[in-house]
Amino acid sequence: MTTIAYKDGVIAYDSRQTRNSAIVSDNAPKCQVVDGVSFFLSGAVCDEKALIAAYFGTASPVPVECSGYVVDGGKLMMVGHDDKTGIWKQELELSNPDAIGSGAAYAVAAMDMGASAEDAVKAAMKRDIYTGGTIRTLIIDSSKAG
Repeated sequence: MTTIAYKDGVIAYDSRQTRNSAIVSDNAPKCQVVDGVSFFLSGAVCDEKALIAAYFGTASPVPVECSGYVVDGGKLMMVGHDDKTGIWKQELELSNPDAIGSGAAYAVAAMDMGASAEDAVKAAMKRDIYTGGTIRTLIIDSSKAG
């Protein structure tokens, strides 16, 4: 899976892609920008396009097995897809650290101990075999929130 962490206006994420228990790549792009909206997704790579399409209003006729963070207009949201109701969005409070993915528990614990989002993903990389590769970051510009 992956580890994606948020703290203090920064999203940090790894670049490992796995299939079952095998590493497919340590240089996978985890940030996708579509129509000015940044998507940071975790879960089934094959379902990412369906989740992004659902975000913009195109319902998925099949189950979607991924979720993630979205930065849209300076707002940070958690997004996912429910088989009964479709896309769901939850705006997150920018003052609260958060993490998703297979290494989320390690990342949240690290941030609780004072780590930055980037250092939290580094901590997850030490314990979660599905987190690895390069750590990348994005600074959220909350001045764009409307």
